[in-house]
This record gives sequence, structure tokens and C-alpha cells, in this order.
Amino acid sequence: MSDTAAKPRPQFRNIGIAQIASYRLPLAGKLSILHRVSGALLFVCLPLVILPLFAASVASPESYAQVAQYAGNPLVKLVLLVLVWGYLHHFCAGIRYLVLDLHIGIDKVSAQKSAGVVFGVSLALTLVFALKLFGAL
Repeated sequence: MSDTAAKPRPQFRNIGIAQIASYRLPLAGKLSILHRVSGALLFVCLPLVILPLFAASVASPESYAQVAQYAGNPLVKLVLLVLVWGYLHHFCAGIRYLVLDLHIGIDKVSAQKSAGVVFGVSLALTLVFALKLFGAL
């Protein structure tokens, strides 16, 4: 038997809202949380925003013009940009998770790098869509 005393086991208690802000998650943890948030955003907005806008835009040329006029509002453009970011982030992170499921890049360094790549690619694509949406391209 060993002469050393066993370390006491760590105790995990319920955390409060104030403690959440003090946690420092790694980049992969932030990516995971945002993947879930973007999935929930898309799930909620699909029947409430995306499908009604699509249905109205394909109903007739007049309704398409009405949707195009409605989408010209800067606030609506901002909402659409958030939905585009949600889709692009969810798509890119989903591809990363599929690659991780194949046991490729599961070590800590590779996982951190791939999380950074996902953030970079999704934000760059969102920037391109934002420039196009707001008329800069």
C-alpha cells in the first residue's frame, strides 16, 4: 500500500448566472456553444421567418416585389444577416464535427486549429454576404 494520503475529490457545485461570465472556455468550447445557438436560431426561424418569406416571394411577381421592398429595410437586412451567419456557422461547424467523428484531428492542438478555421471561414463568408446584402459589391 502507498504511504501517501489520497487527495480529496473535487466538489462540483451548481453554478449561477454570475459565474458563467467568469469561465474561460477554449475556442473549441465556444464553437460548440455557438453551434448549438445557431442550430436553435435556425430551428426557430425556419417556420417563423424563412418559410413565410420564401412562400411570399414565389407566389407572384407582385408579392416578390413586396418582399424585396420589405427586405430593403436596414433592420430586416440585419436580421437576414444574422440568419445567414447562423446558417454558415452551423454548416462549417457541422463539417468540422463530421471530420472529428472520423477521428481526424481529435488531438487538442488540431481541434483548436480547426475551431479557429471554422470561425474564420464562417465570419469571412458572412462578411462577403454582408457586403453583397448592403450593396458594397
